[in-house]
Amino acid sequence: MTAARRGTATAPLRRALRRHPSQLARIAAWSALEAVPAFLIGHAVARAIEDGFAAGRPGTGLAWLAALGAAWLVAAVAARQIVLAVAAVAEPFRDDLLAVVVHGAVRRAAATAGARRDSAAVTRAGLQVELARDAFAAVVTTVRGFLFTVVSVVLGLLTLAPGAAALVLPPFAAGLGLFLASLPALARRQRAFLMADERLAEATTATMGGLRDIAACGAERREGDRLAARVAEQAAAARALARVTAVRTAALAVGGWLPVLLLLAGTPWLLRGGAGAGVVVGALAYVTQSLAPALGGLVQGLGVSGVRLAATLDRIAASGADEEPPVPRLRPAGAEVRLSGVTFAYGPHARPVVADLDLRVPEGEHLAVVGPSGAGKSTLAALVSGLLRPGAGEALIGGVPAACADPSARVLIPQEAYVFRGTLRDNLTYLAPEGVPEEDLGRAVAALGAEDLVEAAGGYDAPLDPAALSAGRRQLVALVRAYLSPARLVVLDEATSCLDPAAEARVERAFARRGGTLVVVAHRITSARRAGRVLLMDGPDVRTGTHDELVRTAPLYADLVGHWQPEPVS
Repeated sequence: MTAARRGTATAPLRRALRRHPSQLARIAAWSALEAVPAFLIGHAVARAIEDGFAAGRPGTGLAWLAALGAAWLVAAVAARQIVLAVAAVAEPFRDDLLAVVVHGAVRRAAATAGARRDSAAVTRAGLQVELARDAFAAVVTTVRGFLFTVVSVVLGLLTLAPGAAALVLPPFAAGLGLFLASLPALARRQRAFLMADERLAEATTATMGGLRDIAACGAERREGDRLAARVAEQAAAARALARVTAVRTAALAVGGWLPVLLLLAGTPWLLRGGAGAGVVVGALAYVTQSLAPALGGLVQGLGVSGVRLAATLDRIAASGADEEPPVPRLRPAGAEVRLSGVTFAYGPHARPVVADLDLRVPEGEHLAVVGPSGAGKSTLAALVSGLLRPGAGEALIGGVPAACADPSARVLIPQEAYVFRGTLRDNLTYLAPEGVPEEDLGRAVAALGAEDLVEAAGGYDAPLDPAALSAGRRQLVALVRAYLSPARLVVLDEATSCLDPAAEARVERAFARRGGTLVVVAHRITSARRAGRVLLMDGPDVRTGTHDELVRTAPLYADLVGHWQPEPVS
């Protein structure tokens, strides 16, 4: 793991532990109370035997056992409080991890637009983040319980029978050391298993999505072999993980049960040293009831949850780490669009959708982009707005690369308008500077003819249900949003396709009067007529001119005009 990735992986962990010091103090305080039985058990058993039952005083013996029972009740109350405090630390940790995953998925989607999508991001967000949250809570609970229990047992043994401590603590330390030494190998095997599981999930998802094509091409056997290879890879990773986890059993045997054997074998020596039978039984109680369970919990907690946490954090960091420097955001000097020798293809071996294109759109111009389906109109819109990067050449907005331009300098409205749950005001002012005056909002709504939308919604502050809106009203929401934004470059990629011709004309004229540069991917001949200039795309053949010029000189455009008859106004 690189230093950068290691930092990304551990940053949420560090923030989670530092964010709530009061919760950590609360965990420590309740842990001290929870550990009282671990300290008291040996003394209570020894005193109950030697000062109580063996001495003919059963009341004394019962009193010691009652004190131990009361300590267990206090520990139960403390355990509940610890769970609540750990949850208060673990939930913000989960939110931090989700932020890392979402950031990584969005960054990759922006950097590889048109190429392979990071479909495994759903797996990381849904499964691995939950695994990390649960593992983090388990590790915190286990480690603090182990530490407080060991301290309590050591103090109890030293105050009860120092000789017994000499028999118990060395093998316990050896078992603990053996387990800790095996953790790096466990982490590597766990990470390999998680990656194999993720690859299998990704391959299965891709296969399920392409079943029709697989059957149509007769590729069932080949696809089955590919999935079988992924299954075999996951099974091999699981077997390798199982082999390494066998070390945990050995560590538990050395650290948890070898002390019991040594205590039993050393009983004559302890008795000759002045220890009574009750002290020996008390020392055995320390080992069997406190020390061995604590070591078992640590082995289980760190060996499973801790290793899983480390591996999952590493995998999440790999998805969210910024391996490349962030793209600088530059303020364009204006809204002029200039493409120089721009070529773009969806894949290294695919035919270019845009090839060696030169285009200049002066600031303030209204350009319409037309052409048959698949000619590259939406690709051009994405290149102009900076959502796609050219494979060759450069696309500039106001003299700066479009992909590096400040997001507030341009806005792209696609055909499928995005509307989110919230108030209508929130949706309309999403891209606008804070504190949009009511009169500016009203002027924008009036300019684009969205008064009926506001009335139907119940006012600006009424909650908006996206599913209840028609496609045309969703487009109006997005268009008003773009109108209120500070962007001087507006790209409408068939953003008015669900409006009738009159509403579409009103919207385009409003944006033309708004100022700045307007690029419209047209789907009606009237949009091309309204533009000051028209760009006709037909693969490598790209022409520009006014509507009348292209009708005379471009047969394809004349043919499109013949098919694009004005539609009746609804």
